Amino acid sequence: MHRHLRLTAVGRRYGVRGPWVLRGVDLAIVPGTLTRIEGANGTGKSTLLRLLARLDAPTEGRITGRPRTAYVPERFPSALPFTAAGYLTRLGTVHGLSRASAARAAGVWLERFGAAGYAGTPMARLSKGGSQKVAVAQALLADPELLVLDEAWTGLDAAARAELERAVAERTAAGGAVVFVDHDPRRLAGAPDATYIVVDGGLERRTAVDAPAAGACAVVVARGPAGARLPAEAARLAVSAEETAHGGHRLTVPAARSDVLLRTLLTARPPWHVVSVAPAPPSIPETRP
Repeated sequence: MHRHLRLTAVGRRYGVRGPWVLRGVDLAIVPGTLTRIEGANGTGKSTLLRLLARLDAPTEGRITGRPRTAYVPERFPSALPFTAAGYLTRLGTVHGLSRASAARAAGVWLERFGAAGYAGTPMARLSKGGSQKVAVAQALLADPELLVLDEAWTGLDAAARAELERAVAERTAAGGAVVFVDHDPRRLAGAPDATYIVVDGGLERRTAVDAPAAGACAVVVARGPAGARLPAEAARLAVSAEETAHGGHRLTVPAARSDVLLRTLLTARPPWHVVSVAPAPPSIPETRP
């Protein structure tokens, strides 16, 4: 299966002769990356995400690559004839899980998002926040290779928002790709590998003037509970990890991923204590006599 996804000279418009929503979009999504899409309301961000998720087809151009994809829409249809757990189990089997595995995964994700208490509640009776937790859980059930999130944090409580950020870090650390839109400019600040803005139907890559220099790293010193191992996703994010005294770890991480590492440590079960965060000292070239 080809895990890379590429949109090549893609155009999309309303109807056969309607106005163009997107035109001339060239975008490659690479495994293990986090991509943010920005733009004013109505510029075509959701249309672009639906193309990435292959829910819509381009009017012109082509999309290549077929990673196993999951999608959280901006508006989730909650009035479905299932309970929360029943819906997730059904979706899990659609993703290729056995019914037993799907049911277990449904329970795990409902628990992680604080929704285990209404696993047996009919979908139509869930609050907006409860419905959104189910929407996010269904996308994470089967470890997608590409996760597409359209305002997925909207409606979630603070704990669930943090859990979704942790899940995003887990997906990219495991080699999956995540593409997201969110109205909060602070969402996953500093973490995306690339940020694009939809302008006049096209896509422009954004370059922050204060972005860390290529190769810049941060050093995070953290201490876990007695006997706790360093979370696997934290180890994958780090360039290097050294064990220190009293159960501590010194982690060197690319500066652009430092926020993701911190969220991973702070939302671990049980959570880790972050002792310090500092820029990594510049490497000193070896001199020869």
